[in-house]
Amino acid sequence: MVHCGPFTFPALQNKLRINNFIRAPEVQVITDEGKQLGVMKITDALRMSREMDLDLVEVGPNAQPPIVKIMDYGKYQYLKSRQEKKTKAKAKDQETKTVRVGFKTGTHDIETKARKTDEFLQEGHPVKVELTLRGREKALAHMGLEKLKSFLATLSQPYVTQGEPKRSPFGWVVMIQFDKKRNHGSTQQNKQTAQQQD
Repeated sequence: MVHCGPFTFPALQNKLRINNFIRAPEVQVITDEGKQLGVMKITDALRMSREMDLDLVEVGPNAQPPIVKIMDYGKYQYLKSRQEKKTKAKAKDQETKTVRVGFKTGTHDIETKARKTDEFLQEGHPVKVELTLRGREKALAHMGLEKLKSFLATLSQPYVTQGEPKRSPFGWVVMIQFDKKRNHGSTQQNKQTAQQQD
């Protein structure tokens, strides 16, 4: 339980009003389980929450009268913090990776970049594959697209594309991600997928 008087923990006012920070003279009270206790004076609601050794938290400030919940605010903050950390960790795990292939990239480098792309896919990262065209190479955009398809066909991890390859200021770009519906070692399937990108 969070104990606070009228001038304690002012930072809480930037989040949810709790206990003595609640200004409304009357409130609609619900329990942590969602049971509605009806409208009552704030003093009665505060007394009830204290008798239960819990907090009174204003969860619906725009309602008339405001909605308050009797709950363990400290536990709520802890669970909320854990959920936010999990969400951030998941977002980091799935951050987009970029692999760049040049128009004149040699076979050895293509194989190296393909292995790295396979690793990203297997780890669950979306991958942005860029085929860069420089100078006069930009006039050979159609050949650049074929080279991009050829690179995708060398991947051993199954993937799906997020839309067709698109022109960019630097050449071609396509987003791919791991295809959970297909088996590993799907080079032949990848060749078919790449050929469909017309």
